[in-house]
Amino acid sequence: MGDGNVRFEISRTDYTKTRFLETPTSALGDGEVRFAVERFALTANTTTYALVGDMLGYWDFFPTDEGWGRVPAIGWGRIVESAHPDVSTGGLYFGWFPMSRTIDMTVSGLPDGVRDDGKHRAAHAPVYRTYTATEFDPFHEPGEDAENRHALLRGLFITGFLADDFFADSGYYGASRVIVMSASSKTAISFAQRAALRDVEVVGLTSTRNAGFVRSLGCYAGVLEYDAIASLPADIDTVLIDMAGNATVLARVHDHLGARLRYSMTVGMSHAGAAPHAPPTKGPTPELFFAPGQIEKRIESWGIDGYRERVNGALREFVGASRDWLEVTRSSGPQAAENIWLDTLAGKVAPSVGHIVSV
Repeated sequence: MGDGNVRFEISRTDYTKTRFLETPTSALGDGEVRFAVERFALTANTTTYALVGDMLGYWDFFPTDEGWGRVPAIGWGRIVESAHPDVSTGGLYFGWFPMSRTIDMTVSGLPDGVRDDGKHRAAHAPVYRTYTATEFDPFHEPGEDAENRHALLRGLFITGFLADDFFADSGYYGASRVIVMSASSKTAISFAQRAALRDVEVVGLTSTRNAGFVRSLGCYAGVLEYDAIASLPADIDTVLIDMAGNATVLARVHDHLGARLRYSMTVGMSHAGAAPHAPPTKGPTPELFFAPGQIEKRIESWGIDGYRERVNGALREFVGASRDWLEVTRSSGPQAAENIWLDTLAGKVAPSVGHIVSV
């Protein structure tokens, strides 16, 4: 492909159907900047943005032709052109980017970065359309390896951190046990490491293939394979956090625990090919966890500096410890992006591998 922009797009009705669009670059309009998308994380969480794209508005981040979508991915972009009087070129920024070589945005300058102010972004939470410059990023750790790990882990860790905080704020609903579905996922690991510091037993549910990996992490008091759910003691008050999005497995847990299940939280859909959610017939109705709402609550109660201090200390510890269990793999080119997308969607990527990709 040539020197213009290349966009990796996904069919909104068949996530295994992809295409590349090559478009020439054009002159920027007033107030616009052009990001070169240097690299982004492509994880099971990235595929979740497609799976819930209509429900949560992720398809609207970067519009394209009807029937197609541009999936947002967390990564790093550099401003290479600017037609905004207050935004200079050369800076490296962290945020949600499309899987493409470049992206043009109409922005407003912020004290710590820029905000995408395109009309199509008006309804989105600020966290999703803010791009933080490294020199002002309170969570930034210099060095390519650290930056790659932040792309892979930061957003997922913060979700896990906030989910634990949500439960802790309510005393874990009086439960003495928390069950974590899809225990090998990065969000699950971050949640489990935080929850293990509480006065609750953390039990991970995972596949046979990933059970050894999950046990090796050391953050789960117990690890069960999905076909062993019936062996769980059913007389313990329990809360559930579901990263899998597998309605069949979720219903089995609900049916087994019944009234002893005090709260059921849905966070992700790491089982991309699984049946969509349907309300289980027993136990509480699963509630979707919306991390930006918990962020706003904690900024209000802790203050912005208090929030950043708490998250940053825990995040740095988590990123550092990830070097014991997460191998970062760097790939570039449209074909690599497509291959990794399809492998991730099919559940073929080992939980010990994190893909950083450039188109």
